[in-house]
Amino acid sequence: MFGTLVKKRDFYAGGLMTLLGAAVTLDSTTYTLGTLTHMGPGMFPLMLGITLTIVGMLILGAAITTPLSDDEGILPEKPEWFAWGCILAGPIAFIILGEFFGLVLATFACVFIPALGDRTATLKGSAILAAGVTFFGVLLFSYVLKIPFPLFQLGH
Repeated sequence: MFGTLVKKRDFYAGGLMTLLGAAVTLDSTTYTLGTLTHMGPGMFPLMLGITLTIVGMLILGAAITTPLSDDEGILPEKPEWFAWGCILAGPIAFIILGEFFGLVLATFACVFIPALGDRTATLKGSAILAAGVTFFGVLLFSYVLKIPFPLFQLGH
């Protein structure tokens, strides 16, 4: 039974989620919990950790009870290295461009670069998607939430 689990993605995902939830739950006890009417700084991490642990155990249980299919494996047969690189490059571009050029360019790049990782994506489609997300992101974070992040800047 457990010999077939080494190939199951859900088994590892559930196990990792359970361990992460347990770690967050244990760490949250180092903060003041407070009460439900006057929550302390440890209440949210405690609830989040408990929720992650429960969901992780449900995923783990489902992985153990589900029979293994033929195409089940940890990694896909043909990894999409370019797509993975684009997805990882998006947040990195946001950090660098946000620091030196502001929110607008950083948000555009954070959406545009990962969108290019899709095999069916076009430059025009990715640019339209990035422009739309940038518009609503700037609207939300700068004007509604008033996050102090310059829209445009040159240099540090």
